[in-house]
Amino acid sequence: MSVNNNNTSKGIGASSSSFGNAGIPSPSMSTNPVFSQAQAQAQAQAQAQIAASFQGQFPQSQAHAIVQAQSKAQAAHAQAAAVAHAQLQAHLQAQGLTLNQNQVGGLGNLGVSSSSMSTPGSGSAKRGPLKPPMRPVGFLPQNNFSPLRPMELTPAARRKKQKLPEKQLQERVAAILPESALYTQLLEFESRVDAALSRKKVDIQEALKNPPCIQKTLRIYVFNTFANQIRTIPMKPNAEPPTWTLKVVGRILEDGIDPDQPGVVQKSSPMYPKFSAFFKRVIISLDQRLYPDNHVIVWENSRSPSPQEGFEVKRKGDKEFLVNIRLEMNYAPEKFKLSPALTEVLGIEVETRPRIIAAIWHYVKARKLQNPNDPSFFHCDQALQKVFGEEKVKFTTVSQRISHHLFPPAPIVLEHQIKLSGNSPAGSACYDVTVDVPFPIQRELSALLANVEKNKEIETCDEAICGIIRKIHEHRRRRAFFLGFSQSPVEFINALIESQSRDLKAAAGEPSRSAEKERRADFFNQPW
Repeated sequence: MSVNNNNTSKGIGASSSSFGNAGIPSPSMSTNPVFSQAQAQAQAQAQAQIAASFQGQFPQSQAHAIVQAQSKAQAAHAQAAAVAHAQLQAHLQAQGLTLNQNQVGGLGNLGVSSSSMSTPGSGSAKRGPLKPPMRPVGFLPQNNFSPLRPMELTPAARRKKQKLPEKQLQERVAAILPESALYTQLLEFESRVDAALSRKKVDIQEALKNPPCIQKTLRIYVFNTFANQIRTIPMKPNAEPPTWTLKVVGRILEDGIDPDQPGVVQKSSPMYPKFSAFFKRVIISLDQRLYPDNHVIVWENSRSPSPQEGFEVKRKGDKEFLVNIRLEMNYAPEKFKLSPALTEVLGIEVETRPRIIAAIWHYVKARKLQNPNDPSFFHCDQALQKVFGEEKVKFTTVSQRISHHLFPPAPIVLEHQIKLSGNSPAGSACYDVTVDVPFPIQRELSALLANVEKNKEIETCDEAICGIIRKIHEHRRRRAFFLGFSQSPVEFINALIESQSRDLKAAAGEPSRSAEKERRADFFNQPW
């Protein structure tokens, strides 16, 4: 009998935990209706079995008292959980946060024992695995985002202030200074002047890339000098060997007039290119019998470091001979020699391609050869048919069709007799060649551009204006500072102290946050 009583008591003790959970279903499981129904049926069966055992072994009054005690404990537990939830919800609403459904379920499970746990009465039974206690809401794991976790306060990115031109006044300054309206008008006028100068500068630069040229006459002088010649000076024991010097110089004639004599040739005007700039190559051939080693002297413009005023060849010798001089012109733009047929039509021998095409157009226009039905074509007379070989030619094909009538211009070949007696310099030959030279104003335009880009006086005035504008802005800030202080001294001083404190912390390298304070709940209960 005693054995049965012991076994019965063990069974009662083991089932006591079921009474503790029977009255409060877990809110975390309420979201699954199938699971909740199965749990309710299991709890009803357990209550029926326990009630039957109570009726068989204990009086009716004792069982009734146990059930009443259990009901009171469940009601008290539910009331305490509801109060705690209401307090937490009110606190979170004051902080501007809300609870999600999972967190509400976790909150409802606080203080509820697991059904797998055994009571102290079942000491011989093995303990089931313990469920880890729920963490407080404020101590959720760091890797799970939750609105209850203290938010990390990061400063917003500062927007970059729009950089105003240094010479422009701000609107705040313009409102304070009525005289600034005149200054603003001057700035607008200056901007228009700068825009006009920029356009003119671009026009000048384009003109310098393709400079207009004018035709001038280049007069070439060829003569020679000699020294220590036996024919003129008796031979001395320690005399220097006889020598001669060939000179080729030239200059641009002004209006085709040159009053100077060959022996006293003056330099060309600085506005014109130097003499060597007009030649691509110069070849001077001496008598090979007298100078077998180096009888050909070649000068090339591409190898010359800088243009020269003339050419000079000096050699030892006491015999007269004939020198051959070959000059290859350096035309810019390139010129061509016309074929006999084209020369007969236009009456020119050497010219540039654009001028040749323009001459053909004038020829067609003067003789009214243009097709009246189709102006893009012109009829060819007998002279033009020798050039183009057709009766009708299109204007757009003229440049291509005249290519086989254009040849490289023939070089200029001069001969000079080296004289070693008589007057020195010897020889009075001169030759005129028509050349294209840049328009004289081109140098002035280049100098004008250089002066416009390097105007130190304007830069000095701009620097002075910028310095004055900076001072005006500084005085405006000081005025705003003292005006704010005069309107509200207390609030202004408090704001100033707060601003200075932040600047001091930033300068000292102190962090603006305190991690230790943020770990405590009192930090978040402080007023904003």
